[in-house]
Amino acid sequence: MDKEFDKSNLLNASDDSAVVNAELLDDNLNAKQSNEPSIGAFSLKPSLSIALVVLLLSSTILYAVISADEDQLEDFAATNMVDDPTIFVTDSLGMPVNEQPLEMDFIFSDVGETGKEPSIGITSSGCMFFIAMEKPMRSCDHGETWTNVADITQAPFTSDPYGWVDPVTDRVFNIHMMGLESTWIGWSDNDGESWLGNPHDSGTTPLNDHIKLATGPWRDEGVFGPIGQINPIYETAVYFCFNKLVGISCFTSFDGGASFEVGGNIVGLASTNGGLHGAITTAPDGTVYVTPRVETPTLILSKDNGLTWDEIEMGTDVGTPNPRKNSEVATDSESNAYHIWTGADQGIYMSRSIDSGASWEQNSIRISPAEVISTAFPQTDAGDPGRIAITYLGSENGSLIDSNSTIPQNWNGNAHNAPNAVHYHLYVTYSLNALDENPIFHTRRVTDDPVQIGSICLNSGDCNSDQGGSNRNLLDFNDLTIDLEGRVYIAFADGCIDACASSPDPQPADSRTGRGSVYFMANGPSLYVEIGEMMSPVDPPETQLPDKMTTALQLEVAREESDEA
Repeated sequence: MDKEFDKSNLLNASDDSAVVNAELLDDNLNAKQSNEPSIGAFSLKPSLSIALVVLLLSSTILYAVISADEDQLEDFAATNMVDDPTIFVTDSLGMPVNEQPLEMDFIFSDVGETGKEPSIGITSSGCMFFIAMEKPMRSCDHGETWTNVADITQAPFTSDPYGWVDPVTDRVFNIHMMGLESTWIGWSDNDGESWLGNPHDSGTTPLNDHIKLATGPWRDEGVFGPIGQINPIYETAVYFCFNKLVGISCFTSFDGGASFEVGGNIVGLASTNGGLHGAITTAPDGTVYVTPRVETPTLILSKDNGLTWDEIEMGTDVGTPNPRKNSEVATDSESNAYHIWTGADQGIYMSRSIDSGASWEQNSIRISPAEVISTAFPQTDAGDPGRIAITYLGSENGSLIDSNSTIPQNWNGNAHNAPNAVHYHLYVTYSLNALDENPIFHTRRVTDDPVQIGSICLNSGDCNSDQGGSNRNLLDFNDLTIDLEGRVYIAFADGCIDACASSPDPQPADSRTGRGSVYFMANGPSLYVEIGEMMSPVDPPETQLPDKMTTALQLEVAREESDEA
């Protein structure tokens, strides 16, 4: 709010001016003849002058008061918006701050198929690709309709799905693990109109799990980069990582992902620090990041297109829960990096690097609001420096902390052991100044009805559901990406649909689905500064006027035409 006017000073100044004006008028009166028309002790002209001065002063004072009131009303409106229970504006501790929320809204799309462990990517034409289970689903009309575009060259089933869209070449990757033996990778260069594929595309040795793929630029360092830069087959490096027993194995492809028989890490592992891991992230400068699923927040990174890997830790002040799921790294247009994970207290936390991953801050920043006491599946992406988006599942059922859970111990907020009455929703958090010393986070609870009722199984083979069958229905991750304009898209599996979503008292037994679902930004800020505020790509539905109102309008038009005649 602008600095408030000091009304007492304004009034004192007005009184002094009035005295000066009155003295001048008195001198003039003594010099004039007394035969002018008068009002009381004053002639008519001086009286009108006094009235004019008073009127001007009154107007000035009234304007100042109204302006101050308008500022107060604006502050009240901003506070009112923050009071919306689905909107949070918080600081680096997750506590509320007196900042106006970002104006943004989101469009929902039901993919219409099972969507467990979804990936989402957007081609330059605007087509969305949602890949989960064995079906590459495509929508080129902003989620109004979805089509399975797989053909005979694509995997007939999946043990683990993954998808990726290369933002440079528009190649769409449809990736599926075939048991634990190998991976079937398909690709399309024309928005899924036709495909090619390799049924055995998993590196030099079999046995792989938790498959991930990504693309990125070639670097000058090492052996692979100079070769890749002059390779006419494909423009970018393609990385493929998977769990190899107790370690992480990563390979680099020179032919656009058609094969990984040569490349990085042919002998040995990228990391022996855990075998399960999150998504691969590449920065504009070619740095590659992979996040092991380990107790201390950790990432491995390569500066030579996957030939060698280094490891770095952070987040020892907040740790991770047990059991835990994947973390993820986002990189912005200047290769600043943001590592996002779930902390031991179940909040979503971030560590930042401004030197392309060489060093990371050790004081973790809380992204999720303090009211969100349980989280799972954090995913992130970034645009320009400091402009990031994060999504996650979360619960605000704080009253259930320390209550009975699905294990003998009372609940500590871990989604794996959540009591039956806990409701999980989908959240999205934006920050447009995430590199500032004191960043601000704007969070929305996006879903109106829950995504999951009760616990979410985070550890395969150790699910603690006590009713309604397996609560492994959401599997291991969701996804968030941005398109070339900086518009955010979120893919998730919805465990509470139809009767569960409409029930006033849904139970865990009602929440065992995994429907493929998407939210994408309609109106709001782009993650790219140059784009600015974005408008919805979907026209709002036409408002149908009630029959009585339509009739009244028709009568009014008829009357006007009659009057003109």
